[in-house]
Amino acid sequence: MKRSLTLVCLLASAAGVGSVASSSTAFSQTPSAPAPAAQSAAGLSAVSAEVPANPRIAIIAFQQAVAATNEGQRNFAQLRVKFEPKQAALKAQSDEIDSLKKQLQDAGSTLSEPERDSRLRTIDEKTKSLQRSAEDAQNEASGAMNDMYQQLAQKVYAVLDAYSNQNKFTLVLDTSAQQTPVLWANQASDITKPVVDAYNTKSGVPAQPAAAAPAAPRPSTPSAPRSTTPRPSTTKPPQ
Repeated sequence: MKRSLTLVCLLASAAGVGSVASSSTAFSQTPSAPAPAAQSAAGLSAVSAEVPANPRIAIIAFQQAVAATNEGQRNFAQLRVKFEPKQAALKAQSDEIDSLKKQLQDAGSTLSEPERDSRLRTIDEKTKSLQRSAEDAQNEASGAMNDMYQQLAQKVYAVLDAYSNQNKFTLVLDTSAQQTPVLWANQASDITKPVVDAYNTKSGVPAQPAAAAPAAPRPSTPSAPRSTTPRPSTTKPPQ
């Protein structure tokens, strides 16, 4: 069932972020960055008075930056391993239901009405049980992923703050969300990778080993074309 596969998609999307620019749909429901402390009206006035005549503005895909750090890659890989047993159990339930459905179909008209009704009830009960199990597993995985992201995001934000001050940026815009107010930006203003590199240096967490390459298909078996996901551009077409 498609619902039972949601958990795998959820974890793979987070743990499989291989580059800074890749999209991170797993974080689409999370805030782009930790909210800074509220400032008083007097404080805002003081900040406004200090804005330089030639402000420096940068952009960052903050959610993708968090996921692309070595620590993020390690943590999400660990999370995926943690939920592998549950995913295997969900697949086993789904396979059992598919098998029961096939047996019922193959039996055809040879079954009596009571026997057919009994098998249909069994399939329905197991289907509902699978749906509940899949929802519980997905909620648990989503909660664990969100908690892990928030903890790591706080630390990455601290590095972003220090990096921005060091480079005297006046404003840093987050382009993580699909809909952002940034219509166009020069690639040179994107500080996502420098912030990720700075965090990796500070954390000391080594890069995760590359995933093993899949075995080459046999010559007699044509392989399906591989889909490629384009990197998100900072240039948005006018609405």
